[in-house]
This record gives sequence, C-alpha cells and structure tokens, in this order.
Amino acid sequence: MRLISRRTRFSRAAVTVAVVALAAAGCGKSSNEADSGSDKSSSGYTGKGIGLAYDIGGKGDQSFNDAAYAGFEKAEKEFKIGGRDIEPQDGESNADKVQRLEQLAKAGYNPVIGVGFAYAPAVKEAAAKYPKTTFGIIDDEQVKADNVADLVFHEEEASYLAGVTAAKTTKSNVVGFIGGVDVPLIHKFEAGFAQGVKDTKKGVTVKSQYLTETAAEGGFSSPDKGEAAAEGQIGAKADVVYAAAGLSGQGVIQAAAEHKVWAIGVDSDQYKQDALAKYKNSILTSAMKDVAGAVYNLSKSVHDGKPLTGVVRANLNTGGVGLADSNPTFKDITDLHAALNKAKADIMDGPASMHTR
Repeated sequence: MRLISRRTRFSRAAVTVAVVALAAAGCGKSSNEADSGSDKSSSGYTGKGIGLAYDIGGKGDQSFNDAAYAGFEKAEKEFKIGGRDIEPQDGESNADKVQRLEQLAKAGYNPVIGVGFAYAPAVKEAAAKYPKTTFGIIDDEQVKADNVADLVFHEEEASYLAGVTAAKTTKSNVVGFIGGVDVPLIHKFEAGFAQGVKDTKKGVTVKSQYLTETAAEGGFSSPDKGEAAAEGQIGAKADVVYAAAGLSGQGVIQAAAEHKVWAIGVDSDQYKQDALAKYKNSILTSAMKDVAGAVYNLSKSVHDGKPLTGVVRANLNTGGVGLADSNPTFKDITDLHAALNKAKADIMDGPASMHTR
C-alpha cells in the first residue's frame, strides 16, 4: 500500500485560515430510480426529476456521497418529483462520466449533479450539449457556463474547528491527519486542521499522511488503507485522528475505536451513521459540510423556476460548514466550547476575502 507523507507549512495570523482555493465517477449502475414522469407540476417544473452521479466510493460511504443522497432524497419527497442516482465504475474514464451525465440530461432529469471535483470536465462538456438543463458540480468552481452551478465549500473553516478540538482533547500532544488523495481540495482540510491545532496549543505535533497520489489508486474508497494509516499514526502516539478520505475514513474510525483513541469524522455527522454505530463512541465530532443542503437547494431552485448558476459558496457564515455535536462527550470537554466559540467568531468576523475568493 502506498502511503504519501506530507507536512504542509502553513502560516497565518490568529485564526484567519487561508488556503489554496482549488477545488474524487460510462453509464454506471443506477442505484435508485423513482420516475414521476415529466408532467408539468404546479410550480411549472417540467423535468423528469433529479439526476445524481456519485463520486468514487459511491453511495454507502457514510460521508460525502451519502450526504449528497440525503439532499437528493429530501428534494424528491418534498417536491414530489422523480430522481435517478447512478454509481461510479472502477477505473472509468472522463468519457464514461460524460456519458453518464448526458444519459441523465437526455432522459429529462433536471438538475443533473456531478458529486465531486472529478466531474468538472464532464460537466463542462455535457452542459454545453444540453443548455436547457441545469448542471451542478460539487467541490469545483472552474466550470463557467450559464447553466452550471459550482457548489463549493470552505472546508478549511470546519477543519480549523476540528483542529481546535483536537488540540483541546489530546493528552499525548500528537494528533493525526489522514487525507484520501494528495490533491488541492484535501490540502484545504489539512491546512485548516493544522492551523487550528497550532493556534490553540503550543507543542502539539500534527502527523499528516495521504493514502494515494491519485483517486484511481483507491485513496477515497479503501477502508483498509485508512485503517493501516491510522494504525501507524496511533503507533506514533497520535490520540486524535482526523480523516478527510471518503469511504477510506471508515477504516480510520475503526482503528481509532480498536485503540481507544478519538476519531474526527468528515462531511457527514458520522456519529449518527448506522454503518458506524459500533464505533460511534470513538467519534468525537465530525467536520461537516452541507453537501445535502447544496443538492437540495439546487434542486429547489430548478423546481421553482429560478435555477442557481455560477459559484455558490458555503461557509460558517452561511451555515454550510461546521462541527457536529452529537457525541455527548464532545459537549462535556472542559474549555473546548469557549475556544470553539472564539474561533468561530474570529473566522466569521474575519476578512471578507475569506468568503469571496
């Protein structure tokens, strides 16, 4: 197994977090289809429903893709429209992604959403061929078209709060970060986390590690890789481990539970995920980003006849990122919440450029 070690040197005054703002899948397997036909609804919506194309790892990752599905499901039920969600395929090409998106658009689904930055080239190509369909791309803001919404998040803000939490919780003064793939998007998670630790407690070491260099190598879809990486960090005295690794993060959480150290989840509130229930007491919190809300809001905008387009940002100010507080232990850690409240206030009151770049 390839494990990529990387230490980000990231200097910033106080708690103002700055990172490189860059924003892992041909017709894959359809996991759900609930067509309501294309009859015009009372709102004027004439589409067939929502088309959702999953990222690497697919539905069931208890994280990123499942968050997208939650928004998809909510919109389906609330607006009484149909929907189709399609799984990625192993080793697929960009042409496969294009075919998947075009298949959904041609069938009349609107909006059509690519879950993950890897869909950016495919969204750009498909959107040009279907200008009357609204497309969404999650975690990328480089697709510029009148019928595309770039749904992006300030992951570094939630990760900063995770770093504050880790610094306030560690007893060994060693904490870990495990990224699924060594790409700019995941660097944002690492940078925010490391800065949160640094600003909160001196002398804490952050061990950073990436599972693979490319998504094709399984960095976002291999719990065994996540578990092995976590085992190594825990063996090096890390007693809080934060993973931004999609499905691979399940292995990190499992290792944390086995060694009775803390895990910090990502994207969804992983303490509440049924598939992780036996490990939940080891999931201190999760750095969340409201992917469900992004999918729902785009679907609502199309249904209401006012489709969102351009860059749509989510951050602490909008409630689009944050920390989960489901674990009762999280609520009881001495001095943690005062530190978190201060960090939140400093970030939310910080330079406007944090939220507009």
